[in-house]
Amino acid sequence: MAETRDLNRLIHELNAGLPPESAAEEVTRLTTWLETLVERKGSDLLLVAGAPASIRVDGRVHFLREEPLSAEEIEEAVLPALPARVRPVYSQDRIADASFRIPQLGRFRINLHRERGRAAATVRALPAEPPRLASLNLPASVESLTRLPRGLVLVGGPTGSGKTTTLAALVDEINRRDARHIVTIEDPIEYEHGHRKSIVEQVEIGADAHDFPTALRAAMRQAPDVLEVGEMRDPETMRIALAAAETGHLVFSTVHTTDVASTVSRMADSFPLERQPTIRQEMSMALAAVLTQTLLPRKGGGRVPASELLLISYGARQHIRKNALQHLHQEIALTRKAGSIALEESLARLVKEDLVEIEEARGRAAHPEEFENLVRAG
Repeated sequence: MAETRDLNRLIHELNAGLPPESAAEEVTRLTTWLETLVERKGSDLLLVAGAPASIRVDGRVHFLREEPLSAEEIEEAVLPALPARVRPVYSQDRIADASFRIPQLGRFRINLHRERGRAAATVRALPAEPPRLASLNLPASVESLTRLPRGLVLVGGPTGSGKTTTLAALVDEINRRDARHIVTIEDPIEYEHGHRKSIVEQVEIGADAHDFPTALRAAMRQAPDVLEVGEMRDPETMRIALAAAETGHLVFSTVHTTDVASTVSRMADSFPLERQPTIRQEMSMALAAVLTQTLLPRKGGGRVPASELLLISYGARQHIRKNALQHLHQEIALTRKAGSIALEESLARLVKEDLVEIEEARGRAAHPEEFENLVRAG
């Protein structure tokens, strides 16, 4: 009977996509590393063949006091943590993403991949719940994005700049305040949202849908008020998201970019040349706001975001339609009273509040002279 119970438990765990209990010993080494990551309040565990295990704390990488890892050791430590449905993906594509949970420790997002023909992995610690928007030190006007009735809101920034965290905080704000139907589409799910005043459905690519376009098309038939698309990865996802925003939905998504102009151009440039004028026309009508952010080292430890926000006005729509994106920075200044803010204003505020070193802020400014004038203004 005990053998039957063990077999039934194993089958249940495999069907649920969880690492079987028989793999618990193999996961022990990974668990030990992640315990260190959590204890030191780090963001990522980095496993690369030929180097010791390392963790990222406040944006900086620190080696753990261990011997260099082999590719075989990395696979042995990480593969058991992957859900059963994901392991064949890694075997076939040599790259796989998934989230998993370790009891009493937390949730993590794992990326197992290859570099120079060898196994490597990055494991990110995921907070237990979405952060409150007010805790992120973003400009106060960012809260207004949660009150938009419709339109596309893009959050841009480099990898590791907190885009997903900001998206989760925006959705959480709506969830706490409004009675809405929210659908998030992610790969994988990073922040888990409870049902507060809103109903929140969270679709995970690979587990609940094959890809972003499939999930987004299905979500459109589910009568959502708010859509969160984890990332604009391909033209088809972008096209459907634009259509959703144009037809009365509020859509949040992220793009890997550095400023407002590059965020807008990245979407249009993803399409064939002959389609780009049409896409710019659609973007000019669908875009409601573009927020970009980057993280700076905070005095005393930690990191803090510097942001740029453009609330789309008639003038910005004209510039997008004509592909005159160099004028969008000027539009930020023209719509400042509505809540837009230039990156240089955000950087200057961080310096004045003694949150970051002036040299660090100066190095991030796209318009150095404007930054210097704002700092001198006191």
